[in-house]
Amino acid sequence: MVTVDSKGRIVLPREVRERLGITPGMEVAVHEEGGKAVVEPEDDPERVIERMENLIEETAPKRRETAPLDEDPIARKHRDAVRRGANERDDE
Repeated sequence: MVTVDSKGRIVLPREVRERLGITPGMEVAVHEEGGKAVVEPEDDPERVIERMENLIEETAPKRRETAPLDEDPIARKHRDAVRRGANERDDE
């Protein structure tokens, strides 16, 4: 049994994370199905990267000008982490 904290967060039990292949930093989809919350790992790293790049583009005008996404070191770091995680799952 897990508890929901004041911010709505839960910790998935290790056994569940291992069975689903959910690793730290991995994005998951959460939706309701038949009155239950369903958590599914995002399988396509390119979709994760696309969403990340869209978020960066949406927030960039609200702050100082940033480097293009292909040159931005933070975006590159996150892209590399997503791809590395996907490759690790493929190797298992």
